[in-house]
Amino acid sequence: MQELMISLMSKYGYFAVFALIAIENIFPPIPSEVILIGGGFLTTTIDLNVYIMIIAATLGSVIGAIVLYYIGKIFNKERLKRIISGKIGKVLRLKAKDIEMADEWFDKKGNVTVFFCRFVPIVRSLISIPAGMSEMSMLKFLLYTTVGSLIWNTVLIFIGNRVGDNWESILGIFDQYSHIVLVILIVLFVGFLVWFYKFRKTKKDKKVN
Repeated sequence: MQELMISLMSKYGYFAVFALIAIENIFPPIPSEVILIGGGFLTTTIDLNVYIMIIAATLGSVIGAIVLYYIGKIFNKERLKRIISGKIGKVLRLKAKDIEMADEWFDKKGNVTVFFCRFVPIVRSLISIPAGMSEMSMLKFLLYTTVGSLIWNTVLIFIGNRVGDNWESILGIFDQYSHIVLVILIVLFVGFLVWFYKFRKTKKDKKVN
C-alpha cells in the first residue's frame, strides 16, 4: 500500500494527496502518516510545493470529515434512541437517557474534543460522526476540524520534507505512536464502560433505597 500511495502522489501530485487524505478520513485504516510524510519527502525529489501540498491535504481532511459528519447526522440522536430502545439496547444495556447524557456531554465539550482528536490516530476520523449526531454547528465543526487538521498536516509534511531520504525510518516512530495511542484508547474505553455501568447501578440503588 505504501508504494502504491507514493506512486499515485508522484504521478498525480496535489490531487492524489487531496484524494488520499479524503479517503483516509472516511476509511481510517489507511495511514495518513504515509501520505503526509511521504508527500513531504516527494517535495524534495519532484516539482511539488510544500505549502500547496499542505493546503491540498487539509482540504482533503475537511472533505472527508464532512462526509462522516453527515453520516452522523443521518444517524441522529432520535434515530439512535429508537435503535437503543430495541434488542441492541438490551444487549448493550443502554437506554435512551444514556444517549441524552452523551449528547449533553458533547454539547459542552464537543469543540475541544473535535480539535484535539485531529491528532489521535483513527479517532481523528471517527470523531466527526458523534459531532454530526449531536448536531454540532457546522461552522464550529469546520473551524475546529480545519485548524486541527492544518496543524497535523503541516507538522507531518514538514517532517517528510526535512528528513528527505530518511522519511521511511520516521514512519516507524509514528507507527509506534499509533499503537501506543490505540492501546491507551482501548484501556480508557474499557475503564469508561466499567465506570459507566457502576455509576448507573449506584444511581439505580439510590432510587430503590
